[in-house]
Amino acid sequence: MGRSHRPRPARLGEKLWQIRVSFELTLEQMIERLDYKDSPIYPTNISAMERGEREPPLTLLLAYARVAGTSTDMLIDDSVDLPIVHLATSVRNGMRKRSRKH
Repeated sequence: MGRSHRPRPARLGEKLWQIRVSFELTLEQMIERLDYKDSPIYPTNISAMERGEREPPLTLLLAYARVAGTSTDMLIDDSVDLPIVHLATSVRNGMRKRSRKH
């Protein structure tokens, strides 16, 4: 019996990358922010997931969703854009404006 392949979200890697970049995190900082205890994560793992070469375990996907303040279905659904990109940008812009005043 052959092994069937399940459909993979085409935009998942892009969305994982968007989360990291929107918070201006390095690969190492993203690993810290994820606080994933199930198994070790390395920068090469994150990079491969962002390029769509690897698919994260479900529990890691949940950790990404929590960091982004969204649900896992927002990450998985290719027809939906992440709101976090806009939120992180507006938060950063607000922080820059406040820091200029002081």
